[in-house]
Amino acid sequence: MIFAEYIWLDATQPTQGLRSKTRMVRCDVETPGPRDFPDWSFDGSSTSQADGSNSDCALAPVCVVKDPIRGGDSYLVLCEVFNADGSPHATNMRASLRAVLNAGALEQDPWIGFEQEYTLMKAGRPLGFPTEGYPGPQGPYYCGIGADRAFGRDIAETHARYCQEAGLLYYGLNAEVMPGQWEFQIGYRGDDRDDPSLLNAADHLWIARYILHRIAEKAGLIASLENKPIKGDWNGAGMHTNFSTLQTRAEGGIEAIRKATERLSHRHDHHISVYGDGLADRLTGLHETCSISDFKVGNADRGASIRIPLGVELNGAGYFEDRRPGANADTYRVATTLAATVCEIDDTQTTHEKAA
Repeated sequence: MIFAEYIWLDATQPTQGLRSKTRMVRCDVETPGPRDFPDWSFDGSSTSQADGSNSDCALAPVCVVKDPIRGGDSYLVLCEVFNADGSPHATNMRASLRAVLNAGALEQDPWIGFEQEYTLMKAGRPLGFPTEGYPGPQGPYYCGIGADRAFGRDIAETHARYCQEAGLLYYGLNAEVMPGQWEFQIGYRGDDRDDPSLLNAADHLWIARYILHRIAEKAGLIASLENKPIKGDWNGAGMHTNFSTLQTRAEGGIEAIRKATERLSHRHDHHISVYGDGLADRLTGLHETCSISDFKVGNADRGASIRIPLGVELNGAGYFEDRRPGANADTYRVATTLAATVCEIDDTQTTHEKAA
């Protein structure tokens, strides 16, 4: 019998949160997958996902990794949420992503990567901020070294090690522009054994968030994903998203990237609507952002909505970076909307699919 931590997304508004509970499972497989773990249920009335009179919601395992927190023969089991009749719950955005992929996006072999920024908070203020007033202005903190510049490195390093032990697509980490703010990346690492497909990368980011919250919890801290945790002349927190398809990665793919960004320009408002709560506070046109009301594409431009990295422009192929998603954005929503727009899938006509 082994420990299995079942993890799912609740119906908290305006930003879904993570929930989890533990059970013991008989598992005789050396490297278990989702089908080696039984479906389970939970009280949906306590997560705003059901009424008390009919409160059971089903959990269907979809992604399994080693549990680096408990260690040993323990696993983290990410699940989709389903209704009693087997249909995906309204909050199950992973099912929407599956529907768009199966509607034709999968044929273009899309890849995705996420740059997750977060802010370590204690008593309502970022680490590195004095009890009253403010620290010195931004400048020395980005990739900074030293006790007067880097705050919370132990958390970030422990998170990196745990993500590696879990087998996630963990790329790297760095201290960010504001004190107490960090970033980690999930996605393709140049290893052909990696699976940077949309479902896998989005799953891994949610699991990485779960691990981060657990580490911060143990330290008595909050790992905030707010888009603008501190008002004023401070950088917000985003989740820049890198996206590519078979066409953009092929020789001469820069032309496919240009066509993709043209499609993105026509659906800017729709993307903004699913890119996170409080996005207007972050996308002001300042602090390395483009204004929320504008759409701009730029080469190596961190003030653009869509950045074409220098290496991509030089190589003539690769990926583009969507700098609009906020730190609290749902990776499934972001991936779904990008895939639908870039791969020209009518996501208004797709429906949730029953099978996980």
